[in-house]
Amino acid sequence: MPTIIDGTSGVTFPAGGVGNPAGAVVGTTDTQTLTNKSIVATQLTGTIASARLPAGSVLQVVQSSSTTIYSTTSASYQSATNHTVTITPTSTSSKILILHQGMVNSLVNQVWCWATIYRNASTNLYAGGAGDGAAGGMYVSGSPDYHSAMTFSVIDSPATTSAVTYTVYFRNSSPGSTIRYNADGWKLYMIAMEIAG
Repeated sequence: MPTIIDGTSGVTFPAGGVGNPAGAVVGTTDTQTLTNKSIVATQLTGTIASARLPAGSVLQVVQSSSTTIYSTTSASYQSATNHTVTITPTSTSSKILILHQGMVNSLVNQVWCWATIYRNASTNLYAGGAGDGAAGGMYVSGSPDYHSAMTFSVIDSPATTSAVTYTVYFRNSSPGSTIRYNADGWKLYMIAMEIAG
């Protein structure tokens, strides 16, 4: 037959003993280990600190967009100021994955159009590569007013927990020749993803 405990005078569970190990009562400070038990996801509350997530986990995603049109006649990199994204890493060991698809356009023939990504307007993330540090390039050898899409992606290690800004820069290979970035005013997106290191 069942035993009923109403608890009107309090119920005491002695620590230790067969079937009642120390800390067996919920609310005690002893560490308990669940064996062959499961927890329904809906019973979990709160958040997991990003520092607890394994390397490779996506910690945050930031997206920006712009329809601004830029042009230049310079062979030096020029900033496409509004084609930018800013992210604040949560850890100095995090990596930042940058994704961007842009459009370049040349109004003249026989010219290269180059584009790249800078961190904080000072560090070209593609420095030392082909195209004098370009993320992508287009060569116009046929009729002028040629358009081409260029997709950029790069993983950066800024080693900071301060805000970091990534901006598109572009240039041409022939000073005085006009090239344009996002010539048709499309909505271009930049995405920055923080990856746990």
